[in-house]
Amino acid sequence: MQKTFTDQMGREMTINFPPKRIISIVPSQTELLFDLGLDQEIIGLTKFCIHPIEKFATRTKVGGTKKLNIDLIKDLKPDLIIGNKEENTQRDIEELAEYFPVWMSDIFTLDDAMKTIAEIGALVDREPEAGYLNHLISAGFNDLKTLALQHHVDKKVAYLIWRKPYMAAGKNTFIDDILLINGMTNVIKSERYPVVTLEQLKTTNSELILLSSEPYPFGEKHIEEIQAAIPDVKIILVDGEMFSWYGSRLVKAVQYFFEFQKQLY
Repeated sequence: MQKTFTDQMGREMTINFPPKRIISIVPSQTELLFDLGLDQEIIGLTKFCIHPIEKFATRTKVGGTKKLNIDLIKDLKPDLIIGNKEENTQRDIEELAEYFPVWMSDIFTLDDAMKTIAEIGALVDREPEAGYLNHLISAGFNDLKTLALQHHVDKKVAYLIWRKPYMAAGKNTFIDDILLINGMTNVIKSERYPVVTLEQLKTTNSELILLSSEPYPFGEKHIEEIQAAIPDVKIILVDGEMFSWYGSRLVKAVQYFFEFQKQLY
């Protein structure tokens, strides 16, 4: 049967329901689809959709999130493509939408992420499974928020995602919301992902600089590099997936942040 859905960009699309040939072009949403119980329905994914790794190994790779192989996607003849406004390029999405139903998420907060999980659950006929994931995520992050308040966690932080040039997660990002829930106030006041210099970071009076494992793979040598320029700040390497993947990875993120918060009080 056919069913009509509206995505998070307000675009209406009609699909054969439930969809049987799905291509996911966002890593966190690919992991979500597998965790919702889909398997053979997922026929294509990006080279960054590495979780779960055993599923990644056996699926057709359709390029990267920002540079999709449009011809290969056309050859696969999907009956649904699932993307994200920030992760994918407008040009790719507009071209794909001429041929196939494309459902797009648009996520800035934890609440947005849970709404997305529910909507994707409905889209692929896995509503009970999506509801259970959201129950776990909601309970876990409510506990994290309570814990941060109980321990008076109130840290001023900068979260770096890139090097050469340095780029930070600013306001109006999912990362910013996750920081806030865990008792951290983002010192970067610009929106989205501004370029910052170490001199600028020095003037923010940040108590903590977090170096993400993705998209740039920060390591110990980068701590030394930044510490030399800003000696009075504490610098920590963090798991970028826990701060920025907005699908079912959030269930695992709860335990990660229970441990992470212990470093903050």
